Amino acid sequence: MPVKKAELAGRLAEKMGVTKKQGVEWLDAFVDEVTKVMRSGDKVNITGFGIFKVSDRKAREGRNPRTGESIHIAASKKPRFTPGKLLKEAIK
Repeated sequence: MPVKKAELAGRLAEKMGVTKKQGVEWLDAFVDEVTKVMRSGDKVNITGFGIFKVSDRKAREGRNPRTGESIHIAASKKPRFTPGKLLKEAIK
């Protein structure tokens, strides 16, 4: 069962001994900062946890599955997360 934002914030708040509201504020601040860094084209490296980065996707040709018609898919940017060694080992 997935852990949603409110539950994760609640767990953080409990662990840090603060209110749930502060937990939500901290989680929001973390997400905002990671987003700002990635928007600027840089990456966020949290040692042991992983790397948040942006990768470029080239323009390519695709197919409409309903009609079989060939379509052009424009180049785009995609957020990526690469797990770190400690995270990989913790999940084994």
